[in-house]
Amino acid sequence: MTTVLTPQDVARLVQRVGLPDLLRRLVAYLEADYLRWAEFDKTPRTAAHSTDGVIELMPIADASLYSFKYVNGHPKNHRFGLPTVMAFGVLADVATGAPALLSELTLTTAMRTAATSVMVAKRLARPGSRVMALIGNGAQSEFQALAFHHLLGIRELRLYDIDPAATAKLVAHLQGTPGLALTICASTAEAVRGADIVTTVTADKTNATILTPELIEPGMHINGVGGDCPGKTELHRGVLEMARVVVEYEPQSRIEGDLQQMPADFPVTEFWRVLAGAAPGRESAAQVTVFDSVGFALEDFSALRLLRDLSRQLGLGAPLELIPQMADPKDLFGELGLNHRLQAA
Repeated sequence: MTTVLTPQDVARLVQRVGLPDLLRRLVAYLEADYLRWAEFDKTPRTAAHSTDGVIELMPIADASLYSFKYVNGHPKNHRFGLPTVMAFGVLADVATGAPALLSELTLTTAMRTAATSVMVAKRLARPGSRVMALIGNGAQSEFQALAFHHLLGIRELRLYDIDPAATAKLVAHLQGTPGLALTICASTAEAVRGADIVTTVTADKTNATILTPELIEPGMHINGVGGDCPGKTELHRGVLEMARVVVEYEPQSRIEGDLQQMPADFPVTEFWRVLAGAAPGRESAAQVTVFDSVGFALEDFSALRLLRDLSRQLGLGAPLELIPQMADPKDLFGELGLNHRLQAA
């Protein structure tokens, strides 16, 4: 039987574990898998682009487990009462091919993206970073804000979105969070002024320039989350030129990230090398660093492993007969239950 986790199951899981602890566990699972980088069969995700969005498949496997995620990105979906991003995923046994877990990944993607952002910022942001600008206050913003607050010690968030309602929604969710001050700003320039970390998580599928070189101060760490498909960027190429740029999986990032603006020989570092000590992270207090985050299948693999383990511990999820349970595995036709009369008809 395959275990299925619905959005309600994942919400119950978060409520029982607590969001800060769940994010910490996610970071631990992510780090463990990134340190096994060479063990994974990796490929850039496959994308089907349309005028209004993109639908993607993200597969990855090690010797024991295979996973994939189905995910879309449709910035106009709010007009139809649908999330901008919707996702589900499968975790399967490599030895047999049997799907062990079928899970929602819409909520989970937001959490794993935030956990990934913090995992990288721990190595790239200046120690003692306390102020973060959050540009784009939509569906993923609360997850980013709380991950950086609880796991990295951010004490002040400087907020800006072109839609004031989005910022109001974010403030309503976060106000009263102990030790976290919220400052609403009138522009990107105002929000980033004096920030240690700048997180951009905008949704529009355009070659935007949310951050330009004159806004960047020495020592900033830029967590670029929103530029995640061809034709969609957030950073002026001059920002990349002045920074040390770290990516998840270079073959995918050169197609989809802010890196798509740069020549093929523009130098970048894959994060696993920083985590493993094979490449430096931040090299000086004044250095500008950029995490050009597009989302990689390994992160969903880690998230699905955590969901599997926690759902077993907490008794969440339900069995789903996704694959026929056959008395004779060679008699597939018999599973149709056709008698001779029906066959003749």
